[in-house]
Amino acid sequence: MDRVIVFQAVITGISATLVMDVGSLFQKHIINVPPLNYALVGRWVLWMPRGKLWHNTILSTASVRKEFLTGWAFHYVTGILFAFIPLLLMGPTWFHEPSFMTALLAGLLTLFAPFIILQPALGFGIAASRTPRPWLARLLSVFTHLAYGCGLYIAALVIKSWGVKPLILAIIG
Repeated sequence: MDRVIVFQAVITGISATLVMDVGSLFQKHIINVPPLNYALVGRWVLWMPRGKLWHNTILSTASVRKEFLTGWAFHYVTGILFAFIPLLLMGPTWFHEPSFMTALLAGLLTLFAPFIILQPALGFGIAASRTPRPWLARLLSVFTHLAYGCGLYIAALVIKSWGVKPLILAIIG
């Protein structure tokens, strides 16, 4: 894959994850529902090398040093990797002609990760089925991942309108 496209995807992934985090701040401060604690994700990641992939509940698993930083780093690396989804859907034209529908679809496709992998691994069940209010958790996940999709679109539009390709070439070329 072209280095410029990879760099654009990385910038898009970081930007979209930032938009997702702003959506989580809205969730926390406006509707008074706490977002996912990324320290718990870090705990999950840091327990993996010890052979523990699935937890009865991550809340009862012993905390690990640097879980907060690890969780946030994992969150952003995942956001960067998911930024390649629009490229898989549209090809390199994604950065020339970003599509809002493609971005939203990519955001919705990323829901498979928390619903099928993360939430069950943390002990919250498939699609948060073992949480006290599973439908609220699912709705908030959809909102958060749609915010990520909007972030993909906004970032791709900025990359297109600013003509950052010469800048990217100067940085990586």
